[in-house]
Amino acid sequence: MPKKVTQPQLLQSLFTDYKLEDKGGHITQEFQDFGYRLAMQLDDLKHKSLYMRLAQKLPRAMLENALSFVTDAANVKSKGRLFMWRLQQLKKEKSLK
Repeated sequence: MPKKVTQPQLLQSLFTDYKLEDKGGHITQEFQDFGYRLAMQLDDLKHKSLYMRLAQKLPRAMLENALSFVTDAANVKSKGRLFMWRLQQLKKEKSLK
């Protein structure tokens, strides 16, 4: 008995049930997404453009190292400030090598 051939679902119809909240911003590059995720994890959406710029210009490993330092720290008043401090320390270490 031959298998019943079904019509493939249109790609557009797969996403009809999903609604995204449009806040007017457009992320088109991967570094923008990473910078935005950094800002979210650091609870510092006010400075998301700064994190996007850092994600564009600095090595990813350096940013992830600074982020893991902040996430491991306890009782931090300003995660963004601690992140920037650690990033500065990592840059100094790299320049000494």
